[in-house]
Amino acid sequence: MLILASASPRRHELLSNAGILHIVRPASVPEIRAPGESPVDFVRRLAYEKAHAIEAAPDDIVLGADTIVCVDSEVFEKPSSLEDAERMLNALSGRDHWVYTGICLRSALRVIQDVAETRVSFVQLTTDEIREYTQTGEPLDKAGAYAIQGLASKFVSGIVGCYHNVVGLPVSLVYTHLKTL
Repeated sequence: MLILASASPRRHELLSNAGILHIVRPASVPEIRAPGESPVDFVRRLAYEKAHAIEAAPDDIVLGADTIVCVDSEVFEKPSSLEDAERMLNALSGRDHWVYTGICLRSALRVIQDVAETRVSFVQLTTDEIREYTQTGEPLDKAGAYAIQGLASKFVSGIVGCYHNVVGLPVSLVYTHLKTL
């Protein structure tokens, strides 16, 4: 059985929509970036720690994942407040940014780690648009303070890479690795 070591409803929904049978067993791992740790190394490490924080039977596979948004050298995780969400959206406005999701699949015999990268382009946003969006509450539990599949879809002028990665899980990458286990 595949165990999703995440409380993310989006990850659960993405796996379900793809027909990948799984159960959800959230991992509790501190999401603190180490000094000097690159964004890619950060999500790779967190995915690994989440996959290893869950007890599993010998025939189970555990999936850990973590997603962040990066613009320039700044890493955006989930905003801590509406003001923090507004700050992030201001930084993303009219610019390209990167979404990184680290994944780790752990079986009794193997561990597979990988990272998906997607470039996202945002339209220029006004202060009123940002405030109106943050007031919906949607950005508060999303890396980078936006949901590409939700109300913020109107802000996205283009993507290069996996759309599902931006939602929170690169399903095709997970599936490709699952087939090898």
